[in-house]
Amino acid sequence: MYNLLMKDLKLGVNPMFLVMPLLMGALMLVPGWIYFIVVMYFFWITIPNIFAQFRAQNDLLFTTMMPVTKPDMVKARMSVIVILEILHIGTAMIYGLFTIRLYPDLTYYFFAPHLGFWGLCFIMVAIFNLFLFPMYYKTAYKYGPAQMTAIAAAVVFAVIAQWVGIQSSYVSDLFNGSGADNAAIQTSILAAGIVIFVASTWIAYRISVARFQRVEIQ
Repeated sequence: MYNLLMKDLKLGVNPMFLVMPLLMGALMLVPGWIYFIVVMYFFWITIPNIFAQFRAQNDLLFTTMMPVTKPDMVKARMSVIVILEILHIGTAMIYGLFTIRLYPDLTYYFFAPHLGFWGLCFIMVAIFNLFLFPMYYKTAYKYGPAQMTAIAAAVVFAVIAQWVGIQSSYVSDLFNGSGADNAAIQTSILAAGIVIFVASTWIAYRISVARFQRVEIQ
């Protein structure tokens, strides 16, 4: 499993994509921006390029020639993506800490980068995974429809969440007002988001394995 994971990291992930979190995360320093977009760049740039790279290398056929099982193939590929997702969110969170300190008196129209906001980001990525992997592993080859559907689902969640955050004074206060200074509430939202992320990714893995088992690789 470890060797398979390292193979995917070394052959499928251009080193530039390990630098991308530092570059895209810097957008968190833009005052009052729609910070959901910072995480979405992972969907729009990193994911399509990684899957295109694997397909160009005919990685599926190559991997099936190795002494590995289909569940391990799914686990390794999903682990690579999840590692990159956590790297993107984690780096953006660090930039977010600087943003809060750089602009302490800024009035946020959209979600401010407090801990609770990152809980929402984990939920958004969880939705992305829940659509991407099960759809992709119907064939383990065609990534376009899976990618577009997953992106659409994640964007819909972000738009609805941000709309509610603007329209509802309670939610606005929870994330940008007095609730932002309540460490217990913010930590609880973040923890809930992480739990949903882990659970959804595990469900996506189980569905993906079941579907990939039925794929005939030629």
